Amino acid sequence: MTAPRLVHILGDQLSPDLASLRAADPGRDIVLMCEVAEEANYVRHHKKKIALIFAAMRHFADALRVAGWQVDYIRLDDPDNAGSFTGEVARAVARHRPASILVTEPGEWRVREAMRGWHEAFDLPVEILEDDRFLCSHREFSSWAAGRKQLRMEYFYREMRRRTGFLMQGDAPEGGKWNYDAENRKPPRDDLSMPGPLRFQPDAETRDVLHMVGARFADHFGDLEPFWFAVTRQQAKAALSHFIAEALPRFGDYQDAMLQDERFLYHSVLSAYLNIGLLGPLDVCKEVEAAYRSGQAPLNAAEGFIRQIIGWREFVRGIYWREMPGYVERNFFGHDRPLPDFYWSAETDMACLRASITQTKEEAYAHHIQRLMITGNFAMLAGIDPKAVHEWYLSVYADAFEWVELPNTLGMSQFADGGLLGSKPYAAGGNYINRMSDYCTGCRFDVKQKTGSDACPFNTLYWDFLARHEDRLRGNPRLAQVYRTWDRMADETRLSYRDQAAGFLATL
Repeated sequence: MTAPRLVHILGDQLSPDLASLRAADPGRDIVLMCEVAEEANYVRHHKKKIALIFAAMRHFADALRVAGWQVDYIRLDDPDNAGSFTGEVARAVARHRPASILVTEPGEWRVREAMRGWHEAFDLPVEILEDDRFLCSHREFSSWAAGRKQLRMEYFYREMRRRTGFLMQGDAPEGGKWNYDAENRKPPRDDLSMPGPLRFQPDAETRDVLHMVGARFADHFGDLEPFWFAVTRQQAKAALSHFIAEALPRFGDYQDAMLQDERFLYHSVLSAYLNIGLLGPLDVCKEVEAAYRSGQAPLNAAEGFIRQIIGWREFVRGIYWREMPGYVERNFFGHDRPLPDFYWSAETDMACLRASITQTKEEAYAHHIQRLMITGNFAMLAGIDPKAVHEWYLSVYADAFEWVELPNTLGMSQFADGGLLGSKPYAAGGNYINRMSDYCTGCRFDVKQKTGSDACPFNTLYWDFLARHEDRLRGNPRLAQVYRTWDRMADETRLSYRDQAAGFLATL
């Protein structure tokens, strides 16, 4: 009898059409899945994130068995668990004596490098297949990027629209415009009624995972319960249908809004399901386009959502693989301040940060504007070490995997790559937060005050940041008007802003 291949599937590869499964033979080959401490601990992941991945893995393994696969599943509490992918592959090789090892490319550089060492470590052929669940291959992204002075998502996105045909009329974009982002910046209103994501009761398998995670990772960040995430493909599809029916029609208008008592607004909260493989990007975009075509959702909502999937998501993945491994060390501004303790405790008088971090602690979720313009904006203005910020984001969000999180944090949020990913720093003072949220109402600080003990720290930190990095940023055409405003200020005003910022930063 021909020796089997060992097909190793990771916790973010829970897709029945995974390349390695398509290439394998269920009648001969053996699927290996393993919960390992190294992956839960290399950063201190949120307890909900660990539970989501392990519960979804166990349910996926059950589905594979029903489909006829032989699955060798190693639980975290197995007393012989080696604690790492390499260690568990070594044990599986000893058990099954496979002819070769078959994997789909992982989403993280360090894991791919480990896999590349398995051939020598186990004296076996190792085949790493490209992860074709993504719509743009490494080769295609490199070809698109070659020779360009600037890599801008908008132009990549247009190419992806043409390639996929989503929201196209022949060679022209639906409605005559490629991008409706200008219509998607409405501030929140008091009379909005938001449905929230579809929630699921944990079954017995998931409850077992929750018990294990609660015991094993009690000292990790975040609340474990209530736990309501989808952990199966069927549940994730139900969550998608719920979003399209209940929230997509207003998703576009209010996708940048923030409300203290409405944590999810009209957001889909599907990114975690996409990133672990319970949903596929093409399927999601097809359903969103169908909702637009049938009149269930306006064009600005459908376009804004599809742009996040085929544009931004694919673009940041291309940046990640093109720029690693050195990308993680980039620090354009030379920021080196430690991450403040309140990023873990939420104990701060700044209401916007307190609300965003509390929500993160309780839900393992915050939407993109909370991440970009609250926690990210503050970290950049305050000069926090961008690698520390990256590790925080990777730790605390259920949808955070390095290929998508690192470029979003280091490039877009912190501008630590010097403009490779974004055309300007996403810096803002308190006025932006006040306009797009209700956080400033009742805050101990006054967003209208520029200086003084009650002034919103974002106001002086914003100008201090621009002054500190004037040599790097004044030449940026998108900041020309901002620096003209700075130049018109009286010397004493500029000095008072910088003194106030220095005093605040000394308290961090």
